[in-house]
Amino acid sequence: MANDHHSLRTLADGLTAGRTIDELNTCLAAKPGARRENLGGGMATPEAVAKRWAAIGRDAGVLADTHDPSVFAANCEQYIGTVKLPVGLAGPLRVNGLHAQGDYWLPLATHEAALVASYHRGAQLLSEAGGCSALLLAEGVTRSPGFAFTSVAEVGRFLLWALQEQERFRAVASTTTRHGKLESLRVTVEGNHVYLLFDFTTGDAAGQNMVTIATQAVCDDIIARSPVKPAYWFIEANASGDKKASAQSFSSVRGKKVAAEVVLPAELVKRRLHTTARAMVDYWRMSAIGGVLTGTIGIQGHYANGLAALFIACGQDAACVSEAAVGVTRFEERDDGSLYATVTLPNLIVGTVGGGTGLPSQRACLELMGLSGTGHARAFAEVCAGTALGGELSIIGALASGQFTRAHQRLARERQSSTALPAVPKPPAPSDG
Repeated sequence: MANDHHSLRTLADGLTAGRTIDELNTCLAAKPGARRENLGGGMATPEAVAKRWAAIGRDAGVLADTHDPSVFAANCEQYIGTVKLPVGLAGPLRVNGLHAQGDYWLPLATHEAALVASYHRGAQLLSEAGGCSALLLAEGVTRSPGFAFTSVAEVGRFLLWALQEQERFRAVASTTTRHGKLESLRVTVEGNHVYLLFDFTTGDAAGQNMVTIATQAVCDDIIARSPVKPAYWFIEANASGDKKASAQSFSSVRGKKVAAEVVLPAELVKRRLHTTARAMVDYWRMSAIGGVLTGTIGIQGHYANGLAALFIACGQDAACVSEAAVGVTRFEERDDGSLYATVTLPNLIVGTVGGGTGLPSQRACLELMGLSGTGHARAFAEVCAGTALGGELSIIGALASGQFTRAHQRLARERQSSTALPAVPKPPAPSDG
């Protein structure tokens, strides 16, 4: 969209912040000289933590943690403490899945008022209907190394060789992991660039580190044995969809692809959501078109709300919400006035071992769900899909019934205004020395 003269003038004024050109150059120029003390190393010991706080001229205060710092040594470098988030409990959510069977509490770590209440309502609604059906459709984690050659002729020779070496690649990858398995190889070519997309299964781990290490071993073998040497190459060439929404989400899988569905009787929709199936479908239809008009990848209301809160509580990689929150919600009204609702999430990067799942609070949340440790990752993915479905029903019900604004006003603004928080002591200003 073109900018008019007034907008361009405002932009220019904002970029200079009222400074002359010389003042702006001075403000933005590099400033060599003594730096603050390096916080140093990844050690997580009481002594190292105390040294870091001393280096920044602060007291640990509310960031201090009662756990031995070594608990966090494998999960966080330059550790100084923990940030506390309130955890609310939604549910129980009844899931009738291939792997998740039963009623599950949902620990949700958030500071956003109304979020737990909304997901709790959705979970109760699904449970009252007999639970949602959930189906794990596919699983796999991709790493996409990229290779650059001097010509497309070299690309052809390289691919002819590489495609004949897939069994060798599987064997090499297996030397790095007991749980991961290289399942397939896909290829994308752009000019003299070759992207090899290695698809792995990763057991009960989310698996990003696992597939990186395995792919490194395969690439080292390729460089050592390939009859055509690339000019250069990289272990990840940004074709895997790692931690970003991408158009390939619905044609493949990243992590675990899960669908969940439910049929809600008309009476239950009226009694619990104070609306009708037709009104909810009308809202869904308009919101779907709104998503198309604004170019969203997938059509859904707010997967990220519930998934982020569940991921943080249960030790998942929170950055993976950027891809996990891609998906499709669909509502239909049946002839008897009931509501058919379904969600499909193709990018659930989740695990029940490894990463942050072994930290004290996160392990406790998984144990509360009955999903900690080996053998539970697939069930956890199905519970994630059920959580998203409950969240969609709750928020769309609130929007269709006209209660959305009122719920946030009652649970957030009015409650905050009546709650006095204790004053937090202001830390001393940092020293310039």
